[in-house]
Amino acid sequence: MRNEAGRASNSRGKFILLTAGAAALVVSLVAGVVIVPRLRAQAPLWPSSGSPKLTFEVASIKPNNSSDPRHWNIALGAGDFMRPVGGLFSVSNIPLRDIIAFAFKLSDNINYLMPGIPGWAASEKFDIEAKAEGTPTKDQFRAMMQALLADRFKLTIHKETRDLPVFAFVLVKEGKIGPQLTQHTDDSTCVPAAQFQAIGNQSGAAPTFDLKATLPLLPCGAFSTLQATVPGRVRFGARGITLLFLGTGLTGAENLDRPIIDRTGLNGTFDLWLEFTPQFDGPAPANFQPDPTGPSLQEALQEQLGLKLESQKAPVDVMVVDHLERPTAN
Repeated sequence: MRNEAGRASNSRGKFILLTAGAAALVVSLVAGVVIVPRLRAQAPLWPSSGSPKLTFEVASIKPNNSSDPRHWNIALGAGDFMRPVGGLFSVSNIPLRDIIAFAFKLSDNINYLMPGIPGWAASEKFDIEAKAEGTPTKDQFRAMMQALLADRFKLTIHKETRDLPVFAFVLVKEGKIGPQLTQHTDDSTCVPAAQFQAIGNQSGAAPTFDLKATLPLLPCGAFSTLQATVPGRVRFGARGITLLFLGTGLTGAENLDRPIIDRTGLNGTFDLWLEFTPQFDGPAPANFQPDPTGPSLQEALQEQLGLKLESQKAPVDVMVVDHLERPTAN
């Protein structure tokens, strides 16, 4: 899941990993923070030849070879969540691949969605500070970044639809959902996202919940960390989300290295909570000892939500990178 938080670390040293998928969710949950992403509010933002071109008034681009924490003042996920920033776009120590994904509103596994992108776009990081007139919306910032990428990185792309391997949500038992997945029917059961602290640009302790078996009031259309019932596990909850939203958020977690689509046949939005023992490619984060008795992510999906993942093929819109250069000097 793309982390919509504002910094890669907070004042208490909690580490947040910015990735293409839910590896960010797992690390965020382990760190005990609240995240409020909107992962697929709209389709990817492809350039429009019929619209006036939006551009920044001034922009500075510098390579960053340091080990400093990553920073961004605008949530880089594919959703619409954005704190007021005026006309300033500012990121530090961010891979170019993630900036391109932001500009084109790409979610899912961006390795699938950006074939042709050179390896250095993932390994080389940049500081970008750009100013625009007025108070642009997040999509207007995206359009300006598209123009900046074309001008300074000589980025050219084209859109294709390709049949790719995917994971599909299907029901474990036809017509039946799991005990921790319920149809969302009443928006009054949500609380405003502004009442929850997302990492970055704000201070204070992240809220925690003591409820062990029920779902507390949460913002609609978002994932939030919950207190795990057993040490060494992670737990998150959500209200008013689609299963496509859930799949988009989980893409990239552990071995889920394909886009996740919804083929359950279920309509509408749902409330849910999920608890599992995360698996890590390397050592677990400091001060976290995974619970060996807990369910894996896929076991939790089946037992708690009544969903399983099937390997399938499906048409996927991809943004083919035709050309990309390292930036011209400021």
